[in-house]
Amino acid sequence: MSSLDRLHNPVLVLNASYEPINVCAARRALVLVLKGVAAAEEHASAYVHSSLQAMQLPSVIRLLEYRRIPHQSRALSRKNILLRDRYTCQYCGRTMPSGELTLDHVLPRSRAGESSWENLVACCHTCNNRKGNRTPDEAGMKLHRAPHPFTLHTSRHLMRMLAKGDTQWRKYLFY
Repeated sequence: MSSLDRLHNPVLVLNASYEPINVCAARRALVLVLKGVAAAEEHASAYVHSSLQAMQLPSVIRLLEYRRIPHQSRALSRKNILLRDRYTCQYCGRTMPSGELTLDHVLPRSRAGESSWENLVACCHTCNNRKGNRTPDEAGMKLHRAPHPFTLHTSRHLMRMLAKGDTQWRKYLFY
């Protein structure tokens, strides 16, 4: 894996109280550590090199000052819908890269279906073409999971899923 690819690795962000609050790219985490805003609690096995030094990339960082995190809703976006649905087509259940997925309006836009958390799902091209301008019932298709807003629970669930691939995260995700 190249240095540039390593900079996109996910890093768990903890508040000063050790409460998990976010996931960011290793590049952003490194910047926060170098600026003195955060400290590395765990390190990945990867390094980035400059002409003068090598730095081990963080796997978990902790903010040095407590940040009050207001209850916030996630922006409605393609990326967030795919994250919520775990990059899985909600009709056939296949998991695939984001480039192979589309967003489907459960109630088609031509029938006054809105672009909302409750009406958008991740969908593969094949299922989207099969469903067409119909509702899932009319197309004889069934949703694996009903669409819902991205909540704090969803966010924590995603952190736990990511932790399965990074054993250093597990001790910080105690809920």
